[in-house]
Amino acid sequence: MATRIKAKAAVQVPQTKTDCAADIKLIGDLQRDFERQRAEMNDQIAEITKQYQPGLEALQGRLLVLQEGVQSFCEAHRETLCGKGKTANLVTGEVCWRQRPPSVSIRGADSVMDTLLRMGLGRFVRVKNEPNKEAMLNEPDAVKGIAGIAIVSGVEDFVITPFEAGTEVAA
Repeated sequence: MATRIKAKAAVQVPQTKTDCAADIKLIGDLQRDFERQRAEMNDQIAEITKQYQPGLEALQGRLLVLQEGVQSFCEAHRETLCGKGKTANLVTGEVCWRQRPPSVSIRGADSVMDTLLRMGLGRFVRVKNEPNKEAMLNEPDAVKGIAGIAIVSGVEDFVITPFEAGTEVAA
């Protein structure tokens, strides 16, 4: 794992090449310790999830059965429960019916766009114009001097890569 350093605010600056090498070793040690602790944390999360999963699934199943039963009862007795409204207060809670706002669902967007354009319904097709940064990088002289455009080049990052042996797990 390489560490990219952009800021120049160093707290501990090595004074010799030996100190620098020792700090790089320490960076590698800390990175490996970090990864070990993260793996341990993920193992514990997996264990906890495994422990609670059956109970949660059982509760979710019971909830769905109860919700469907309450909905069936309320649908059958909607007028009695709500009158002309959309909400019924049942002492322990309330039930309500809400109209969702209209939405548009599109499958096969390319063919839908072709059909809309062919039928003269171009007003339903959105055209997105945006600057082409790749083209500007290919021809930086053409956009030189245009306000709002800056070609950034020559930025150098400092990267520390501690040496470590790679391991492979046979499957």
